Amino acid sequence: MLNQDSQYVRAVHLNRDQISSYNHYPFNLPVIQNFHEILFHPSVTYIIGENGMGKSTLLEGIAIALEFNPEGGTLNFNFSSYDSHSTLDEYLRLVKGVNRAKDHFFFRAETFYNVATNIEDLDKEPGLGRRIIDSYGGKSLHEQSHGESFFAAFIERFQGNGLYILDEPEAALSPLRQMSMLARINELVHRGSQFIISTHSPIIMAYPNAKIMQISEEGISESTLEDTQHYSIMKQFFENKDRMLHHLFQ
Repeated sequence: MLNQDSQYVRAVHLNRDQISSYNHYPFNLPVIQNFHEILFHPSVTYIIGENGMGKSTLLEGIAIALEFNPEGGTLNFNFSSYDSHSTLDEYLRLVKGVNRAKDHFFFRAETFYNVATNIEDLDKEPGLGRRIIDSYGGKSLHEQSHGESFFAAFIERFQGNGLYILDEPEAALSPLRQMSMLARINELVHRGSQFIISTHSPIIMAYPNAKIMQISEEGISESTLEDTQHYSIMKQFFENKDRMLHHLFQ
């Protein structure tokens, strides 16, 4: 398992002295308003929060600062379906570890379709050798359900000794698949990998001893799974479903 000396990304800092105004995007987002730094766990760090807090924007900024394509994929992907990313990466300073990852992937649920399309386009070009899709199990990602194609990336493409940044990977996964993904994360952690994950899923964020950074209007704070709003709401719902539904339907 990774230790503090071998993790690939140690921390991210916001260069606040370079920001002239917090009145426009992305600096008006709650995640940025009170943000100074995040110290990453050597194995798994979760960035969580309600919609609109800016967690995906922060994750995107970190990924771009690491030279990933804004829409996702490996470090070798260089395409743009729609140029919509923010300039946050220009204001972030990353502290890297001594070692360098051998494998890299930025997974974005909302743009994974575009990654799949780019893979097919590249595989149509002559003279590129082994097909890229073979690294994802050999079957077209477009010919699978969203959940199947997502899972193909996690199972087939992620090789270990890697840095993996995942934005809402649970989007198309059933609860059973989410638990299978936890098992895959554990396998890859034990093969020298580091994960930075944005998620709404209490299942996904249940990896033991991980760091959970929760974003709210007050800023960013470290939390335990049981103290997150996500866990608390799901627990209340299933322990007293009828009462919750009664209040929701009033």
